Amino acid sequence: MDNAHLATGDQRNLGPCPLCGRAMIEGPSVDRHHWVPRTEGGREAVAMHKVCHRMVHRVLDERTLARDYATAEALRSHPELRRFIAWVKKKPPDYIDWPKRTRRH
Repeated sequence: MDNAHLATGDQRNLGPCPLCGRAMIEGPSVDRHHWVPRTEGGREAVAMHKVCHRMVHRVLDERTLARDYATAEALRSHPELRRFIAWVKKKPPDYIDWPKRTRRH
């Protein structure tokens, strides 16, 4: 078993978040993110911090996600998400507060 999935107490480390790169700890701080939203025909989903997932959907509408931001690399290239990532990297892995800014493109 690789170190990214070692048990930590009663919780399991799920590896790095595809958006922010912080460790993900199994529990309420983790969501599932569809690279292409289900409403746009997407099926593939990955674990992502809930706070990161919420921010992605606050910044980008589903059509834009499907068309232009269907990969981790593309999401990390978005200017507003880059600022968010710089901010959230300072938070602990189980941080679950929600970003306050809402603006869709």
